Amino acid sequence: MADNKQDNRPLSPFMIGQYYRPQWTSMTSIFTRITGLSLLVSALMIVWWFVAASAGPDAFAVANGFLTSWFGDLVLFLSTWAMWYHMLFGIRHLIWDSGRMLEVDQSELYAQAALVGSVLLTIFVVIVL
Repeated sequence: MADNKQDNRPLSPFMIGQYYRPQWTSMTSIFTRITGLSLLVSALMIVWWFVAASAGPDAFAVANGFLTSWFGDLVLFLSTWAMWYHMLFGIRHLIWDSGRMLEVDQSELYAQAALVGSVLLTIFVVIVL
């Protein structure tokens, strides 16, 4: 028979706080999913801009006004960061698929370096390009 004794252990690793310490790999994995979805939203905004450009000057004025506003600039800036972040962590998965850097210390070091790299690459793109 199964032992029905109640343990004081958490039942889910998603109980962040006193039971579960967030790790670099788990948090960057969550943010990779979030950036993937946010890139879809920003791609739809750019498609809207192109469709508005082909629809006529009035539609283009509305779309262009939105994309060149402070909010549109913020969304495009964050989309640039999300693109670099998503790409660098996609490379991490390719490295993992080859059987390399699976140790915790190496994986956390790559996560920290890729996070810093995504910020630096975003600043480079915004300032230089």
